[in-house]
Amino acid sequence: MTSTLDAPQAKAVKKKASKSSFYLAMRLMPEAERDAMFAIYAFCRKVDDIADDGVGTREERRRRLDGWRDDIAALYRGEPAGQAQFLSGIVTQYGLRQEDFIAVLDGMAMDVAEDIVAPDLATLDLYCDRVASAVGRLSIKVFGMEEGPGFALAHHLGSALQLTNILRDVDEDAAIGRLYLPREYLFEMACAKSLDPDWIVEQPQIDSVCRKVAVLAHGHYAAAKKIMAAKPRGRIATPALMGAVYSEILAESEKAGFAPPRRRVSLGKWRLLMLVVKHGLG
Repeated sequence: MTSTLDAPQAKAVKKKASKSSFYLAMRLMPEAERDAMFAIYAFCRKVDDIADDGVGTREERRRRLDGWRDDIAALYRGEPAGQAQFLSGIVTQYGLRQEDFIAVLDGMAMDVAEDIVAPDLATLDLYCDRVASAVGRLSIKVFGMEEGPGFALAHHLGSALQLTNILRDVDEDAAIGRLYLPREYLFEMACAKSLDPDWIVEQPQIDSVCRKVAVLAHGHYAAAKKIMAAKPRGRIATPALMGAVYSEILAESEKAGFAPPRRRVSLGKWRLLMLVVKHGLG
């Protein structure tokens, strides 16, 4: 591997990742693959911070994302790649695709262009593909999976994880003027007389809206589980654990309910350990 995160960068990324449920899944991997996943995670965090940190105008943040586009393009031309240079080693070693990095940037650009509020289902699906499934398409290369089952797994598991996070973060998103719940469901449940996120998340009908989104997520989890049950080539313990953890979070969120006031669900350490034993080591 010719280039990757240096020691201080790696330490910082691992510290940030340790606060995420993804950290447990990454820890299951051999060192080389784990380091590759941390590099992918670092890229995602860097560009996500541009979309979410609110620093600078929208135009300034768009230019920062365009800087990443330019550097990714230079990387694939074999030229000095600036801030993306740390990815060069894993791009070569695992055959990561340029279009998947660009898709992630396109997803972040959706948040930078405007605050997403009540997207239609097609736009929500596109957003999930860009910010989550594209990361999965990068990851399955590191897992050693073939593209057929690997990309299908990336689509379903990525969509499931992103929809779970959307349901989990309804209040946090509303606080920054965003709402990713689909407008078709909001109108169906008479929960969109106003498209003000703060107003919508205070309506009791939002529970029904969120439960319809949860049905979508469960469908994706089931499809992902079916792909992994066929035992495709590659290291599937990592995505299996990720799916297990987040499907548990979704189930607990449904038990708690989505009507206001809500609580953000998280799993305790012992429950996470049990999932590691069952799915990560099984």
